[in-house]
Amino acid sequence: MIRNKEITVLIVDDSLSIRNMLENLLHQDPFIKVIGKAEDPYQAAAFLKTQIPDVITLDIEMPKMDGLTFLKKIMSQHPIPVVIISSLTTKGALETIKALEYGALEIILKPFVEKGKYKESCQLVIDKVRAASMARVKARTQKNLIIPPKYSADVVLKKTRNKLNALSSQKIVAIGASTGGTVAIQQILQELPSNAPPIVVVQHMPVHFTKAFADRLDQLSTIYVKEAEEGDIIKRGIALIARGDRHLTLKRQGNDFVVHLIDGPLVNRHKPSVDVLFRSMANHVGTQGIGILLTGMGDDGAKGLLEMKETNAVTIAQDEKSSTVFGMPHEAIKLNAQKFILNLSEITNYITKITQ
Repeated sequence: MIRNKEITVLIVDDSLSIRNMLENLLHQDPFIKVIGKAEDPYQAAAFLKTQIPDVITLDIEMPKMDGLTFLKKIMSQHPIPVVIISSLTTKGALETIKALEYGALEIILKPFVEKGKYKESCQLVIDKVRAASMARVKARTQKNLIIPPKYSADVVLKKTRNKLNALSSQKIVAIGASTGGTVAIQQILQELPSNAPPIVVVQHMPVHFTKAFADRLDQLSTIYVKEAEEGDIIKRGIALIARGDRHLTLKRQGNDFVVHLIDGPLVNRHKPSVDVLFRSMANHVGTQGIGILLTGMGDDGAKGLLEMKETNAVTIAQDEKSSTVFGMPHEAIKLNAQKFILNLSEITNYITKITQ
């Protein structure tokens, strides 16, 4: 029997209660071991001289040296997968987005435990650390833990297959991503022309940070990027990023497609879920759709991409070499849900090519 390799973790946070809470949550997984706790980057640096963990959890706002400065030092001297611990503040959100650009892989939002959702909270923290560890060692098996139910898109949106009449020849691009996706999405969007096809994006990220992510992408791109709001019209030259606490779907309204946000259960343990977005594309957009599944741990989006393919939409899975974690694209490929397997540059070129 093949056992999971132990994942070692160093926790860096100036709050003793946060350090202890994180340690307790991570101990719920028998294959995760906290090997050190540091209250500031200087203690962490001293620890790293003796042991190198598989993953570091890192607070952003700390005394003596801030998390961003420490992150840059880690990535330049000895790259280690990093999960960011962030507070729900405007400053924290902006710095977290910068941290993702500097090489951090995942975000955990303080506080970790939601009232009445201890098991879900434990699983969220464990999933983030596992995803980060897989970015370093791609071929790693996962243990099936006793966890809350993993719902499919059926709990949010029912599958329909009515005959769809195209509203126009305009294509609509739907992108889904998780671990490593922020950098991948940035690389794609910032290279697109200003008249690119409409784009809707689900990136697994906590609420509040999705707006900061959208604002940052808007600064870097020639297209207009914003966080999706109820009733937004899908238009050329605009990319809409799903809110971190709502499922993003599309519906027809007259001669337009518009955004419809749904506050439903977690799907594949995520909200927003890529599967929900892709099912919405299959239900309402059909052959006008282009589904793109990027890097990420797990299988969210794989079944939805297959549903899009079944409606004769174009479907694309990111290739293994350019993926930070070849989880979600690999699950889609196992289902033969993709029409193409492309790297990030080829995906950008494809979208640019179909721009009319």
